[in-house]
Amino acid sequence: MKVYKKLFAYAKEKVYMGYIAILFSSISVVLTIWGYYFIYRFLYNLIVQNNYIAAEEYALKIAVLLTVGAVIYIASGMFSHILGFRLETNLRKRGIDGLSEASFRFFDQNPSGKIRKIIDDNASQTHKIVAHLIPDNAQAFLTPILAILLGFIISIKVGIVLLLLTILCGFILSSMMGEKEFMKIYQESLANLSAETVEYVRGMQVVKVFGASVESFKALYGAIKNYSKYAYEYSLSCRRPYVIYQLLFFGIIAILLPPTVYALDKFNDINSILVELLMIMFLSGVLFVSFMRIMWVGMYVFQGNYAVDTLEALYNDMQKDKINHGKREEFKSFDIEFDDVSFGYNDKMVIENLSFRLDEGKIYALVGSSGSGKSTIAKLISGFYNVDKGNIKIGGIPLSEYSKEAIIKNISFVFQEAKLFKTSIYENVALAKKDATYEEVMEAMRLAGCESIIEKFADAENTVIGSKGVYLSGGEKQRIAIARSILKDSNIIIMDEASASIDPDNEYELQKAFKNLMKDKTVIMIAHRLSSISNVDEILVLEEGKIVERGTDKDLMSKDSRYKELQEMYNIANEWRVGYEVVL
Repeated sequence: MKVYKKLFAYAKEKVYMGYIAILFSSISVVLTIWGYYFIYRFLYNLIVQNNYIAAEEYALKIAVLLTVGAVIYIASGMFSHILGFRLETNLRKRGIDGLSEASFRFFDQNPSGKIRKIIDDNASQTHKIVAHLIPDNAQAFLTPILAILLGFIISIKVGIVLLLLTILCGFILSSMMGEKEFMKIYQESLANLSAETVEYVRGMQVVKVFGASVESFKALYGAIKNYSKYAYEYSLSCRRPYVIYQLLFFGIIAILLPPTVYALDKFNDINSILVELLMIMFLSGVLFVSFMRIMWVGMYVFQGNYAVDTLEALYNDMQKDKINHGKREEFKSFDIEFDDVSFGYNDKMVIENLSFRLDEGKIYALVGSSGSGKSTIAKLISGFYNVDKGNIKIGGIPLSEYSKEAIIKNISFVFQEAKLFKTSIYENVALAKKDATYEEVMEAMRLAGCESIIEKFADAENTVIGSKGVYLSGGEKQRIAIARSILKDSNIIIMDEASASIDPDNEYELQKAFKNLMKDKTVIMIAHRLSSISNVDEILVLEEGKIVERGTDKDLMSKDSRYKELQEMYNIANEWRVGYEVVL
């Protein structure tokens, strides 16, 4: 009931369906056992009393009761399935809502494949415990009681046999349900295998290009080995008791037959003994099905509990480091200041006690080796993370005092890989401004150099991205993303290696789009293409989370600087070409 209480909290509007399912399932059990009572009366009239007319009447009642019982049980399952599907849906919605509000730090620490598998798999795990076990639980626990009661009504001998069979099977079942700690390890290994499989499939390009084997993906290989180990151990732990359980039920008549034959001379009515043996066979089959359901209860209850605990832990992780916004809507200015800021991922600090100032209306470039903190600084300015220490200020006001809407409106982030939706080119741009007119959207596309893109397609700006025959290069996608940013018209533009996807056919148009985007804005560029930043107002060189140099391209190149060293390394790399040797 503790598990159901947790689960039903996510589907309160349909909980009544569960109670209806229990009621219908209980009625089905009563009708079924009543039907078995009539089976006894049918056999007794047919074999003992040779009353064929009465037997025929009981046969009709048996058919009616068992049919009605089966129909009511199906109806019970329908109600529980409605509840189960609503629960699954709500758990997935809860996950989607959590993801929409989760901090960027959460996504940095959790691969998307793992998140998806946790939500999908665990939401699905709750289905059986609700859709199947609610009606089955009522049947599993009520059926043995009524069956034993019916056994004693038939005869004391039948009742005692069924009672002893129930007690004996109870002990056997307890050894088949598995230890909770072992089940937890097994479930965790299964979840890990699912998540790593998704990540492996997503990296299939690497496998194909470089001919890598599964062993090269050590995480997946380890997950496969662990899961196979625990699955095998779990099967072995259940093997012996399950075999004994089956032998006991399937061989109950063979077990009872020798002593019955031995004692036949002590019984006056052999036909009555035959009817009792037949009823033991029928009712032991009913008990077998009920006990199998009880056996699955242990596993499904654990799975349901594990699933909801795992999902709730994930939901809680989504809320950790959630950005807290204020109520300030207007920016006094767009000067950016880092005041003794420290930030890190997990226990690894990326920047510590960093302070600097950027004046509004200027174009800045952040350069440095990989891991120097460039992207982290850009994301902190965008409000993607909470800082661990210090303050980030815009217009002299801490970023945390501005509302979410104010930050979204006034800061645009152009990523290295443009993300477009499977809708029209026009709608991909228009989503940046809800009340944008057609003319505004088309002007933004013109400024971003998208005219040559839409001219390629018969439907022009109404062409659906991702539809058959629609292929866009990285540079073309980037221009559409820039058109979106131009339409948004934010005062602060952050570009994280936005020129990385430039190809020769798009370079001129993309550079022109960048120029239109950055006009009269405060711009922060992160670029590995050092040739594209020579005309910026100021360059900030970072090493290990610290600003080691800052100045114009001319100033930094005029002295023995780290920036000059990076430029020389870039030029050497840029001149590298693939060579070949002609062998005669």
